[in-house]
Amino acid sequence: MKGTKGRRRFLDYPRQGREGPRRWLPSWRQWLGAVSLGILGLAGLFVVVYAKIDVPDENELAGQEATVYHWADGSEMVSVGAVNRQNVTLDKVPDSVENAVIAAENATFYSDSGVSFKGIGRAVVAMLSGGETQGGSTITQQYVKNTYLSQDQTVTRKVREFIISLKVSNQKSKHDILRGYLNTSWFGRDSYGIEAAAHAYYGIDAKDLNPSQGAVLAAVLKGSEQYDPGLSKANHARAEARWAWILDRQVATGKMSRKERAKYHTFPEPRKLSKPTSQAGQIGYLIDVANKFIKAGTGLTDKDLARGGYHIHTTFDKKRTRRLEEAVNQVRRDKIDPKHRAADTFVEFGAASVRPKDGALVALYGGADATKHFSNNADTSAVPAGSAFKPFVLAAALQEQAYDTDESEDLTAARADGKETATEELRGALEKAQNPPFVQAGQRIGLERIRDLAVAAGLRKESMARLEQTFPLGTSAPSAIRMASAYTTFANGGLHTEPYAVSEMTYEGKKVPGLGRPEAEQVLDAGVAQEVSAALKGVGWRTLGPAGGVAAQQPVAAGSTEPGDRMKSAWFIGSPPAGAPDIGPGTGADAEKWQWAPGQVPGAGDGDEPTTAITMFRNKAGAPELLPMEGVGGTGSKLGTTIPPKIWQAYQQGS
Repeated sequence: MKGTKGRRRFLDYPRQGREGPRRWLPSWRQWLGAVSLGILGLAGLFVVVYAKIDVPDENELAGQEATVYHWADGSEMVSVGAVNRQNVTLDKVPDSVENAVIAAENATFYSDSGVSFKGIGRAVVAMLSGGETQGGSTITQQYVKNTYLSQDQTVTRKVREFIISLKVSNQKSKHDILRGYLNTSWFGRDSYGIEAAAHAYYGIDAKDLNPSQGAVLAAVLKGSEQYDPGLSKANHARAEARWAWILDRQVATGKMSRKERAKYHTFPEPRKLSKPTSQAGQIGYLIDVANKFIKAGTGLTDKDLARGGYHIHTTFDKKRTRRLEEAVNQVRRDKIDPKHRAADTFVEFGAASVRPKDGALVALYGGADATKHFSNNADTSAVPAGSAFKPFVLAAALQEQAYDTDESEDLTAARADGKETATEELRGALEKAQNPPFVQAGQRIGLERIRDLAVAAGLRKESMARLEQTFPLGTSAPSAIRMASAYTTFANGGLHTEPYAVSEMTYEGKKVPGLGRPEAEQVLDAGVAQEVSAALKGVGWRTLGPAGGVAAQQPVAAGSTEPGDRMKSAWFIGSPPAGAPDIGPGTGADAEKWQWAPGQVPGAGDGDEPTTAITMFRNKAGAPELLPMEGVGGTGSKLGTTIPPKIWQAYQQGS
């Protein structure tokens, strides 16, 4: 009777006749079989998926809904219209423009299969590992994404893009694919397609673009937010470098002669940025700020937003925004006279109101008109704060005193001797507009500690100046939005909430995550915030007088620049109290007489009254540096420091 001991198994695993680890190591035949089986399985899966996925109908970008921005009360602010696109045939696009795009985006376009296996692999690995989205798509893949698919960055969408790209490459000619790509690509400046882009950047039809201009448009295809030369100096440098590279690349690929290339040595500057008339006045500035918060919170891009279909609910109060604009215009008419005073030329204003209790940005003034003056003065980080920065120095000194045992002992001893402590001297210097004590405080406390406190209170680190001796005097250049936000920390008992401008955003009825009210954080001791607020109340009395509270007929907690700053800006930051106790001004030992209920902060009120920062400066459009402020508003106005407080008063009195 034959046994089964010597019969060969169908799958010899674990391997017979082997001992130890070798028993569990597959043979080369098993390895080969497993790999072959895997390849066959993937091939079969690919065949199934390929057969299952059909080329869908084309997206109709022009049929997308507009994006609607809403005021804080829910009413419509503005509707940003349909997609800006005009289709053209390739005979209306110069060969040089086609060559520039191909050289920049996909040099093997006419010979490849329509997909980049390497690019797909990088993208899938990056998404699975949680990394950033990877580029490397062919023109065919980009055309498919633009025309047939959503902009979602998911593995499923990437797989569909890959399959559909293969099918489209088999079904359509390269001519048709290139035409579709040029008509659906995002070029920035609210323009989809080469025809709209030619008008947005150069004010001409696509057929009239020269090779140099075509290279610029090919450059912005990489991402207009980084390569539109009109957005910033950094963008301009990147765009110019890529423009030159694209021209050189055409020479390298045989699409342009060296002689032709030599003609284009000067960067062809596009026309200035412009906004639609629906964004005139303050609306364009409000949209810009809202979009910044959206992009930071959600990861959406300008390209995504331009496709439309969103409902964006902002924190902007319609009445307050109108009042703020009217206040600036009123004071400008009364105090600024460029026709008769040279010092009053090129005067600019910026302002922002932030609600202390939740950080909501309720109003801003970005400039005279967003369709004519494109930079947002409320959001610029180019205007030095001057003495308006000093409260952060005082706060740092008080915070150090609160935690430093030796300092506390010195405080007790100094008060026993009837002397002013260093912090009391600093508080008095703030109210008396004196500079030397703040320079000394910087040396004593440390400039890093002052900077870190200012950043914790709400200023951006990138807006901080170099840590030099004059740093405590306000050489840093925060935006009006950030100054208003940081001052709410004093008015809110040391609690700081990051400013926000969008409370909710929906797409096709579904809420877009990543937006809304941030969490509050205790960044200063409540007692420190109270003492700074008390000192600022004295500044308010000195700057505005006993009736500085205007409507409330109470003093105001305020910070401002001083005539002695001798800088190129003027600021005023005010927090009108709503129900706060009436506390008179005082310094030094007199400050001990100031009383408030437990938990109540001078100037804080109920948190509904916003803290408002107003800045004034002189800047000739396009010039890199600010102009001197001497003589602005007339000889009686030293450095124009009286003008921002008047705007604040007019704003509070408005209805």
